[in-house]
Amino acid sequence: MSLPRKKFSRILPILLFALVAALFPASARAAVFVSVGIAPPALPVYVQPPCPRPGFLWTPGYWAYGPAGYYWVPGVWAAPPAVGMLWTPPYWGWGGGVYVFHPGYWGPHVGYYGGINYGFGYMGVGFVGGYWHGGGFFYNRAVMNVNTTVIHNTYINRTVVNRYTVNNVNHVAYSGGPGGINHPATPQERVAMNEQHVSPTAEQQQHIQSAARDPQQRFSVNHGQPAVMARNAINARSFNQQQRIGQGLRSGQLSSAQAARDLNRQQNIHNSVVADRRANGGRLTPQERQNIYRRQNNASRQIYRQRHDGPRR
Repeated sequence: MSLPRKKFSRILPILLFALVAALFPASARAAVFVSVGIAPPALPVYVQPPCPRPGFLWTPGYWAYGPAGYYWVPGVWAAPPAVGMLWTPPYWGWGGGVYVFHPGYWGPHVGYYGGINYGFGYMGVGFVGGYWHGGGFFYNRAVMNVNTTVIHNTYINRTVVNRYTVNNVNHVAYSGGPGGINHPATPQERVAMNEQHVSPTAEQQQHIQSAARDPQQRFSVNHGQPAVMARNAINARSFNQQQRIGQGLRSGQLSSAQAARDLNRQQNIHNSVVADRRANGGRLTPQERQNIYRRQNNASRQIYRQRHDGPRR
């Protein structure tokens, strides 16, 4: 007996999630924890770039730790592993006299992330930046930077943002301990924590590795100043575009000529960034930054159209 269309649309995201989760071995889903004796720096205040295309979800920036100390992993728009999945951000939590890092993950619901107010819908409890419906993601423009000429599934709800905002005026980046956020997990968050999870995607892992290799992202260099750290946000966007071009070429969705043109377009954008920074003492003006985002949005739409207009040889 076939399921009614309405009922099937409700369970489809769950079925897809189970299928994708099954493709990941248990070792890949296991959390890898890092403990540090020094508290992470305060969260910087930065501007969210526009969403590049429908279905992408915002993964907020956070402080990670490496051999050179704390470094900033910029927030980035990411493609979820499957329709219906939501992102639970990583967080630092105090325990046993050290600060323990809890990695982020994908799942059917947003779990516990220490009550940290990352902004952009991640206000410390759950997520108010949007929701999945009928296979599409609807964005709350009260907290998300969305261009309605590109993305049509949008709404504005400021009430829910105010309701769930956790007081974090000092932008504290850790939970518990001296000076940390005091937010025990809610029953809903506990349930989500015990659901089946999927680790960050390969693109997210590459984004993290890129930040770890960039000296500008180290706290010892940028001291948490958004003007210095924002440089890598531009680089991360270009990196994501190149990854999408490479994936399209490998899958046959892009021809070699299309991929070459797209990569040349990315090189031209990069050349503009270099020239603008050289003219302004190593920085971009707000107008120049918006111009780069606009050009990358146009490039993103072009890549998407090419990858979805039929098979390529």
